[in-house]
Amino acid sequence: MSAQEPVPGDTTPGTDPAPGTGVPAPQAADDQPRYEPPPSVGKLFFWVLLFVLAAVVVVVGGVYFT
Repeated sequence: MSAQEPVPGDTTPGTDPAPGTGVPAPQAADDQPRYEPPPSVGKLFFWVLLFVLAAVVVVVGGVYFT
């Protein structure tokens, strides 16, 4: 036996897409897809700062251990 396929527009609990995946959520009443909002500027700055810090640690560690 195969599982029954979901009906378009079905709002079965637990079938929402994962947040942050870029997958559109179930369509609204006006048939426009809704997407997750982009990351904030603060979060983007945090990730850039983290990667810069990691690069500095690698360079300083390489200089120290040579």
